[in-house]
This record gives sequence, structure tokens and C-alpha cells, in this order.
Amino acid sequence: MLYNLVNIELLKIFKKWRSYLGYLGIGVIVAIVQVNLYLHGDSYVNHLTRGLSENFFISGNLLNGYLIAHLILTALFNLFPLSIVLIAGEILAGEATAGTYRLIITRPVSRLQILTSKIIAGAVYTFSILLWMFIVSCIISLFVFGSGELFIFENGISVFAQDDILWRFALSYSHIFLSMMLVFSLSMLFSSFVENAIGPIIAVMSILIVMVIVSQLPFDFTQTIKPYIFTNYMSDWHTFFSYDIDWNLIQKSVLVLGGHSIIFIIATIIIFLRKDILT
Repeated sequence: MLYNLVNIELLKIFKKWRSYLGYLGIGVIVAIVQVNLYLHGDSYVNHLTRGLSENFFISGNLLNGYLIAHLILTALFNLFPLSIVLIAGEILAGEATAGTYRLIITRPVSRLQILTSKIIAGAVYTFSILLWMFIVSCIISLFVFGSGELFIFENGISVFAQDDILWRFALSYSHIFLSMMLVFSLSMLFSSFVENAIGPIIAVMSILIVMVIVSQLPFDFTQTIKPYIFTNYMSDWHTFFSYDIDWNLIQKSVLVLGGHSIIFIIATIIIFLRKDILT
């Protein structure tokens, strides 16, 4: 029964045109980056290695698929929350807008099963967005630009051998998936309160933006509350692209992101189970 419910929810998601905006936006931006680097990659490499070429001899395929995949992931990371919010914001509110709330609760299934199917469908959609990102940014880039060592020009220079890269991408995407599930669960919570999808979308994006801005303010108060702002942990996937991975930081990050997600989901379940559905 749950399997059928999940399939129905996935059908609802992928029947809406807005569900494809994330795929389209990622595909277009990645294509623009790849074309520009294919045509003007030498100047970009020269800019990255400016100052190094005077003291070091650099050989090999520096402008390779791994470098481009990391560059794109860093640049487009902030696009993921918007892609998720567009769907999660209406996953419950959309039922109220369409007037199908009473229809779905009259089925011979519990409200908890209905909500569980929506959560699973949201997780599948989130995973598909990240998988699409990996395919177009990494696999296609490897096919076009070839492979090689990965040079990271952040806080110095880090160089990773070809056999030391894919697992870092895998863990990075796993961490990003956890972050996006937090965004999904928060959006779903707001969606359970209202009957219009626009409200949850605007509310969640506003919360994320405000949290990011507040955490960057150089005041004692903001620095005190910074460890409790979950947006500070969403970018910890960068840690996997360093020689000395801070596993304590990763553990704390996973606990914070996962803990918030669980809290938001539990709150949504309580609200949905007690919700008086009239239409």
C-alpha cells in the first residue's frame, strides 16, 4: 500500500511544470559553464595558477572534469534549496488549494501513511535533483574534458589523486542531501499550516536568507547564537575536500541537520494528524 501511495505522490510531483525548474536551471547553468571553459579554459587555468607558475612546474590535465564538477557544485549549491522549496512548499498546501484533502483522507489508509508517502516522495525528488547535478556536472565534464588530479584552490592549494576523488564527491553529495532534506522538512512543516503554497515557499526562503545574513554579522550576540543556526552546517560538505577531514565537525553537522529534520517532520505529523480538514 505504501509503495502505491509513494508512486501516486511522485506522479503528482512530476506532473507539475515547476518540478522541472530545478533540472532546467541546473542544466542550463552547467552547460554555460562547460561551454565557456571549453572555449576559454586556458585563461581560467592561468588565472588560477597565477603566481604558482613562477615557482612551480605544473603538468598534466589541470582543467579536467573533476575540477569543473567541484567548481560547479560550489557555485550552484545555493540553488538547491530553491529547487526543493518549490515542491515541498505545496506538498500539503497544494492539496488544500486543489480541494483534494478530503478525497485523500477518505481512502482506506491512515493519515500517517499518507504523510509518510509524501516524505518518501520528497526524498526521491531531492535525490533525483542531486543525481542530475552529478551527471551533468561531473560525468559529462569527465567525458568532455577528461580526468586528472583535482586541484582545490581554497585556503591554499590541495591536490588529490584520481583514485582519491570520487568518494569525496559521494560524501559531499550525501551531506548536501541531508541538508536539502532539512529544507524539505521545514517547507513541509510550513505547508501543513496553510492552504496556499506561496506562503511556505516565501517563508522558508526568507528564513534561510535571514539565518545566513545573521550568522555573518560581526557582533558578539550573533557569534553567540551562530552555533545554533542550522544554515551554518549546510556548507560543511566542503570539509570532504581537504587533507585532514574534521570528522568531529562532520559528526556535529550530521547531528544538527538530521536532528532539525526529525523535529520538523515530527511537528508536521502532529499537526497533520490533528488537522481539521473541511475541504
